[in-house]
Parts: sequence; C-alpha cells; structure tokens
Amino acid sequence: MSDRIGTNSKSTEATAVSKPLPVDHATLGQIANGEHHAPHSVLGAHLDASGRVTIRTVKHLATAVAVVTAAGRTELAHEEFGVWTGVLDATVEGHVPDYRLEVTYDGVPPVTVDDPYRYLPTVGELDLHLIGEGRHETLWTVLGAHVQNYSSELGQVSGVSFAVWAPNAQSVRVKADFNGWDGREHAMRSLGSSGVWELFIPDVVAGACYKFEIRTKSGQWIEKADPMAFGTEVPPLTASRVVDRKYQFKDQDWMAARAAKDPHNSAMSVYEVHLGSWRLGLDYMELATELVEYVQWMGFTHVEFMPVAEHPFGGSWGYQVTSYYAPTSRFGHPDEFRHLVDALHQAGIGVLLDWVPAHFPKDEFALARFDGEPLYEHANPQLGEHPDWGTLIFDFGRTEVRNFLVANALYWLEEFHIDGLRVDAVASMLYLDYSREEGQWSPNRFGGRENLEAIAFLQETNATVYKRNPGVVTIAEESTAFPGVTAPTDQGGLGFGIKWNMGWMHDSLKYIAEDPINRQWHHGTVTFSLVYAFTENFLLPISHDEVVHGKGSMLRKMPGDRWQQLANLRAFMAYQWAHPGKKLIFMGTEFGQEAEWSEQHGLDWWLADMPNHRGMQLLTKALNELYASTPALFEQDNEQAGYQWINGGDSEHNVLSFIRYARNGDPLVCVVNFSGGPHHNYTLGVPHSGQWVEVMNTDAAEFGGSDVTNPGALVASGIPWDGQEQSLSLSLPPLGAVYLRPAS
Repeated sequence: MSDRIGTNSKSTEATAVSKPLPVDHATLGQIANGEHHAPHSVLGAHLDASGRVTIRTVKHLATAVAVVTAAGRTELAHEEFGVWTGVLDATVEGHVPDYRLEVTYDGVPPVTVDDPYRYLPTVGELDLHLIGEGRHETLWTVLGAHVQNYSSELGQVSGVSFAVWAPNAQSVRVKADFNGWDGREHAMRSLGSSGVWELFIPDVVAGACYKFEIRTKSGQWIEKADPMAFGTEVPPLTASRVVDRKYQFKDQDWMAARAAKDPHNSAMSVYEVHLGSWRLGLDYMELATELVEYVQWMGFTHVEFMPVAEHPFGGSWGYQVTSYYAPTSRFGHPDEFRHLVDALHQAGIGVLLDWVPAHFPKDEFALARFDGEPLYEHANPQLGEHPDWGTLIFDFGRTEVRNFLVANALYWLEEFHIDGLRVDAVASMLYLDYSREEGQWSPNRFGGRENLEAIAFLQETNATVYKRNPGVVTIAEESTAFPGVTAPTDQGGLGFGIKWNMGWMHDSLKYIAEDPINRQWHHGTVTFSLVYAFTENFLLPISHDEVVHGKGSMLRKMPGDRWQQLANLRAFMAYQWAHPGKKLIFMGTEFGQEAEWSEQHGLDWWLADMPNHRGMQLLTKALNELYASTPALFEQDNEQAGYQWINGGDSEHNVLSFIRYARNGDPLVCVVNFSGGPHHNYTLGVPHSGQWVEVMNTDAAEFGGSDVTNPGALVASGIPWDGQEQSLSLSLPPLGAVYLRPAS
C-alpha cells in the first residue's frame, strides 16, 4: 500500500521537487508509532539551509495528504509507516508559511485539519523553572488540558494544550475520543529535564475525553487519567475531560468582607454535608437552590462539603481521590459547582471543603505508579503505603509532588472561592509509626517518630494559603496531642488556623451515652476538655465519622425513651454551642436523624415533620441564631479570658455552669443539667447584680420539651455564690440547658 500511495505526489498548483530533510528509518518508525520523545524535531515544518521548508505529518490510513498555504496547495508523498512528506518554499525572510493539511481517506471526502506539530511549546521556561523548584503556586494554569485560541494568517485557531509531568516516561501520547482513541498521531514532546511533556492539538473542543498513554522504562504502554484534569467522565468511566471555565462569580461583596474578617475569632457553626445523600438525586444546580435555602433558614454560618474531588468509588465518600483538580462529575459540570459555592456566598454562607492530601488509592488508571515507577507515592513502602486503608502515601519530600498538593489547595480556594479547607487525617501524616508495628518504620534523622517531610509540607501549605488568600481558614483533623498544630509556622507550628477537638468529641460522647443516674460518677469526663481548651484554636466536631460503621445516629447514642433521647440531644447541642470552640454537626443531627447514616439511602426527612423532631430542628435553628448574634460565644473562643467556670464540680446534680465573655465584657451564663430530673430553686452564682433574663431553654415547649422554663426576670441578690459576687435562684429543666444574660 505504501508504494501505491507514495506515487501519488503530483500537485495541482506546485510540485515538491526538492528533497526533504532526511530522517532515518528507525526514527520514522518511532514517529509513526508515537514513541519518539521529541516528535516536533521531525514532524511539522523545518527550514533547511536553502530556505526550503520540509513538512512531515503522520496520517495513518490516509490515501492522500496535501499542504495548503495562502500561496497554493502542495501534495505530500507517503514516506513510510504512515508518515507523509513534502517540501515548500519559505515565505519572506525565511519564515515558515501558515499552513493546513488536507487529508483524504478511502471513500471519504477530503478534510482540512491543522497540524499540532507546527506550534511552539505552551509551557514557558519560567514555568518549567518553577516546577523544578516546586514553587509553581498556580500549577494548574500550566499543566493539564487548557483551551487555547490564536490568530493566524489562515484564520482563527482554537484547540487544547496538554501538559503532564512524567519524568520516567520514554514517551507520552494523547489518546482521546477526537483521535479514535489511537494516540499514535498525537505524541507529546519532552521538555528536557523538567519531566514535563507537552502538545497543543488544534480543533479539540471543551468536553473532549482523553487519557495519557505512557511508555514506561520497561517499554510497556500504560493508560493514565490526567492528574491535573479539571473534569472527568462520570464514574465508573475513568477518562479525563477537557473543561473550559466560563462561570463568572457574583460574590464580590462576600469575598471583600471575607478578606477583612478574622475567621479564627468569628462565629462558625458548620453544617457538614455529603452532597450525594443530603437529598438523593440532586445535582449541583438543584443543591444551589434547595441546600442554600435550607442552610440559610437554619442559620448555619458555613457548610462543609465532604470531599468533592473526583473519586471512583462512591462508598469512599470522596476520601479516596483519583482526580485532585476535578469536582466530581456525578452532580454536574465544574462551573455548576462554582454556581453552588457562589449561591451559598450570596446567601451569606461560607463554604469549607474536605481536602485529602494524606493518601490516594491504588487504582491503575490514576496516580499510582503514574509513569511506571513510584512517582507521586514514596518508593519506600514504609513511607509510601498506608497499612490500614490499602492506599498510597504521597512522597512529601519530592518537590514536584509537594508542589502538586500545595497548588491543589490553592486551586480550590482561588478557582472555586472556597473559604477554608478541612485537612483530612493529619495525624497519619505526622508520624512515621502511624498504624505501624515495631520494625515497620524507621526513625527520622534525629531519631524521632515525626515525619519531617510531611510536617514541612503542611507548614508550606498553610503559610502559602494564608499568604495568598486573606480571610480563609485551614482546619486540621488531628487526633493526637501533637504540639503547635495551630501555632504560626514562624514559631515552629504547623500553621493551621483551627484544629478539630477530637478529645472533646470522644469524652463528651462517652459521657452523654451514660444513663443520667450514673453520670455523677463520670463528671470529670465532661469537664476535662477545659483543661486544654485554649492550647489550640479548636473546633468541636460531631461529624459523619460518629454516625456510621455501627456507631448509630446521635439520637440513638442517647439513653432512655424517645422523649429522653431528644431531650438529651437538645441539651448536648446547647452544651456544644456554649463550649469554647467552633461548632460542627453532620447533616441530619439537627432534626434527630434516627437511622445511622448511609450514603445510599440519604436522610429521613419525614422525621422533621413530626412535632418532637421538628422541635429539635427548631432548637438547632435557635441556637445558630443566638450564637451568631452573641459575641460572648465566639469573640474570645481561643483565649482563657473568654471563659470562666461558675461551678464545674456539681457532680451531685450533674450540672455544669460557666460564663462566656465578649471582648467588651458582656457575659452569657450557661447552665446545663444532664440529670434526668429538674432542679427547682437552684442557686447559681452570677457576675452582676440586677435582672437577668433567660435567652435559651432547650426544654421549651416549642422545642418539644416539658416547658420547665424561667419566664420573666431573674433578680440577682447580693449573696456571693460559687466564687461570684452575686447569685440568683432558677429552675433547671430535666436534661436541659439554660442561657442567661443581663437584662438590658
């Protein structure tokens, strides 16, 4: 066939009479198979010393190929292996003319296409330098797939530039729906020692699906999704998708206000949401209406989305990520996710995102052994594999890997206007011996168990995030007593803004599960958190982790009959909202979800229509509204001056009483009765004389309680009590909490 095709070299307007620049047989074979590391050195247009231009292109199965310029049309000759060649005259001053390729296939009219190999690299020298240094803070603007538009003599050019880091590859090609999933005609060029491979392919449009074919050191071809893909096919399909961002945010007022605000000393009540099961079947656009309206009505200041980065298995809830730069396609286009964030902002609601840099799954199509060798993961299994989760651990000491993750944190904040990142499984990153037995880990260079490279990575991430994005917050899920999690990096801390208070969570849940008659023997459990409450900036989490895997719902953790369970839950939440630290509950807790959470079944919304559960929901709403309007509950969250015990030792009555202070000294007195019966005429020390009013009572009838309340004013006498100069007498409801403030 090649001989027959090779004779078809006559031109209707010009004939290639000069010899093309020579290329040896072996190189042509590599070029034809898409195996050459520098295809642009052979393909495309090349000037010779005489000012003539050799054109080469790979067109498998073509019956004729011609070059079309403004000056005319020149047919190419088939060289071998599907490579076509011809020679043109250069334009003035030795410049290569703008040209297109006219390709004819058997039985099909000719088509005119552009040549990918006539374009200069789309990745600049400065970009490559920054990538090599691990300091490219906007890495996503360079690597991945980007829609590009150019002007040329023969008309406007549009297409997509592809770039990928694969330093161990022998060759890389783009395999996609636009080339019939045959990547041989779209081999990428190696950009030297950077390990970056690049190719601009004209005429590719947004929505195209693609993968990278990588030839490993052993000569094996493997297929990989783009680590920097901005979109993907809907799982279980695994190809990456070209995305052209079009969305324009309308949250300028929110962003300006955020930049001027200190999130660490502001109100933060967080509603944790799993997007797929909040209400089954909703997409990003529908959530932008229904979820936004609900969260705004409930009065939460923030939502926290469980990981939205693309993941192959829905049952992982997003915690096993395969595309770190792509919002999951399950619920729509990335621009529709932007719309959801924008809608929340315009409703006055902040958006936190769960981020998972601690580990990634072993799926063959994704990051694992990306170019045939350990690349994103550490090559040492003691550092590169997680024994509990069957996943891989990033090589935090490798500059390009660290850059990939730091830039990813910035990507979500800057491209999607996310207000904060909750960093998952920080403890697993900090310790070399995490979940490992003796002999399964090696000490660091100082002989310790700390993972120094992971610590440096976290410090760099936090410092960079706070430098570039005023008003955002980073939150650590860290379950140990590692020192300085929220201390500044310049003081040797990790630099997080907030840390999850896992100790408070474990202790308080252990206490509340006890029958009220036994709680006096466990009183120290519920008060212990105040011993260390101001050692870090804390958030109090009741997250999805507490309502899955046989743990039961929050309601089911409570002892007693249904009335007592709901009363316990109301008292517990009032205690949580009054305790120093930000607040977080998982969806469904706000109305007393009965069943353990399942991502397949969603929430039991019908419960919220029942009066007692509706009361629970209304209490959560009231707590949020009071919290956001009461500076004493958040202004000094992280300072000892913002908290004072009244009586933390009244185990006989199962009562906790304390004061929260605003910066101006305004107090809010909080009393929680965790016993099963009321305490009438209970004497309580208070800091001021005069009248006090009840501003919250979880036992109010509207919340489903028994209505043991304190209507009207309570007058403080001059009798000192509990270390306070004044005291008053009030009724404490059974399994209930009361907040008091001075009458204005």
